[in-house]
Amino acid sequence: MRRLLPQAMVVAALAGGTSAFVAQDKAVRLSVDGDARTLHTYADDVGELLADEDVHVGEHDIVAPAPGERLANGDEIAVRYGRPVTLTLDGERRRVWTTAHTVDGALRQLGVRAEGAYLSASRSAAITSRGLLLHVRTERTVTFLADGREHTVRTNAATVGEALAATGLTLRGQDTTSVPQDSFPRDGQTVTVMRITGGKEVRDEPVPFTTVRRADPTLPKGTELVERPGEPGTLRTSYRVRSVNGVRQRPRKLRSEIVKPPVARIVRVGTMIVPARVGGPADGLNWRAMAHCESGGRADAVDGSGRYGGLYQLDQGTWHDLGGHGRPQDAPPAEQTYRAKKLYQQRGTGPWPTCGRKLHQ
Repeated sequence: MRRLLPQAMVVAALAGGTSAFVAQDKAVRLSVDGDARTLHTYADDVGELLADEDVHVGEHDIVAPAPGERLANGDEIAVRYGRPVTLTLDGERRRVWTTAHTVDGALRQLGVRAEGAYLSASRSAAITSRGLLLHVRTERTVTFLADGREHTVRTNAATVGEALAATGLTLRGQDTTSVPQDSFPRDGQTVTVMRITGGKEVRDEPVPFTTVRRADPTLPKGTELVERPGEPGTLRTSYRVRSVNGVRQRPRKLRSEIVKPPVARIVRVGTMIVPARVGGPADGLNWRAMAHCESGGRADAVDGSGRYGGLYQLDQGTWHDLGGHGRPQDAPPAEQTYRAKKLYQQRGTGPWPTCGRKLHQ
């Protein structure tokens, strides 16, 4: 009996340990990215099971139930790996993660409205663990204002120009749109079509000439003689002119050039001092009275015929014979009197048949 008792106790202990070990064995179903299998495990929770099975998960992966959940016989555990998608959605690029295996699943998971949208890959295209580049343009409403009317279109176009083409509207010549045609059309956007007409306009403007004054000792002081009349030049300016939807815009200057240079006016300015006396009886006569009779005492007076001018109403030929320049009415009063005295010395009062007698009053 003493020898049998220890053996019975060992058998009882082994039997109890085996029952406990068997009780911890659990049959579970593990699905890793769609690959499912049934296995037996002694793991206490999901995380321990994944570690035992060498299944690594990251922040973008999904595990259900969560890794901290305890395991029970018959549990189903699913692991779905995240896949990177470089998504350009309506012109805006971003990097997102999805556990979907296809483009369609990813769009639904990301909440992207795909009806009527442009997709750079088919909906059934697979998304591998390396990820996918995906361009999506959702359907948008764009309104074009053209020729006094509204043209609304539903489009998934990549540019305003493509959306415009979908309306059947065409641009001619310089026509354009209120936003760049290569810009992305936004939902609810209104774009104005600008009908542009116009061309080039050339305008000529005068360029004033300058006056050059030159001292001349051969002319009496106070006398100015135009040696060369000035001529204005011509400035030619080219402008770009256009009308937008019938409204004329401000011309835009293109270039300017002098097509005809101005010619300076040259004036000879007398510096010679005219003597007051000629020597002889003419110096003592009443020239003021005679000037009053001939011209009313006005040095710039001209008769009705335009032939005679100045204080003493001399014609231009006689004036030049006496050494004068230009016209007598343009000369200073002192010079006019000096040359009238010289004429008197030559011909007496003959040149002034009516007023000559005034010299002796």
